[in-house]
Amino acid sequence: MIAKKVVFQGEPGANSHTACNNVFPESEAIPMATFEDCFNAVQNDQADLAMIPIENSVAGRVADIHHLMPTSDLHIIGEYFLPIHHQLVGLRGAKLEDIKSVQSHVMALGQCRKIIRERKWQAIVGADTAGSAHQISQQGDKSKAAIASGLAAEIYDLDILKADIEDEDHNTTRFIILSKYPIRADHNNELVVTTFVFRVRNVPAALYKALGGFATNGVNMTKLESYQTGGKFFATQFYADIEGHPDDPHVRLALEELRFFSAELKILGIYPAHDYRKKNHEPEANRELRPSPDV
Repeated sequence: MIAKKVVFQGEPGANSHTACNNVFPESEAIPMATFEDCFNAVQNDQADLAMIPIENSVAGRVADIHHLMPTSDLHIIGEYFLPIHHQLVGLRGAKLEDIKSVQSHVMALGQCRKIIRERKWQAIVGADTAGSAHQISQQGDKSKAAIASGLAAEIYDLDILKADIEDEDHNTTRFIILSKYPIRADHNNELVVTTFVFRVRNVPAALYKALGGFATNGVNMTKLESYQTGGKFFATQFYADIEGHPDDPHVRLALEELRFFSAELKILGIYPAHDYRKKNHEPEANRELRPSPDV
């Protein structure tokens, strides 16, 4: 898809900025202060698309997105997986031995706990990774560093004091690409992801019955998360990803069964699976549940 403007949350140099550049190198990447601003920009035709992080392999889901998606009129038209490499950045000429404190987004700090603990640095929570790099560049203190991307170091004229300081080498963030207009993936032999939200009816074993159709029809559900809605403990909504297209007979049957036991069901997107998902796809034989040794 051709997009002139793609919005992301954060300051220039954020990981979301990198994702925009990687997926849409010819587009203008526009920073926004909040996720709500990103959604509104696309909804109001101020931008063509939004690049939104939804989950991280180390830190889990990104807060707010699951609450924003069901109430918006935006559609998921794609996904992108970005391997995250955190750089320790500081003022030009600073050395690793000079650093006494490190600032970054709380998730980035949590993903670099080992080196922070080993070096006994003071961890300072910043609004985001790129914003922290920006602040460090303005403060002029060689004892202060930030955890940010290589792009942020380049934008704010900082040195990379130590590269790739993340605790886990599998640290990866999954992004979803949002559009005002629905673009459904073709129904072909390629791997497709369908994302939807639902709320089950208030009857005994409703969730068990609603999800039973996916098991009996052999549909692989790769994500299922619950969260409260409307400030009520009993009003639970579920967010799910499945592998398959709604036009597939087995997916169609599973969704029909889900609808029967659901008070609400909204499909958020039907989109091609990213290559990262295909490369890391678990073999069919390994998906069967195995009993634990003490069963």
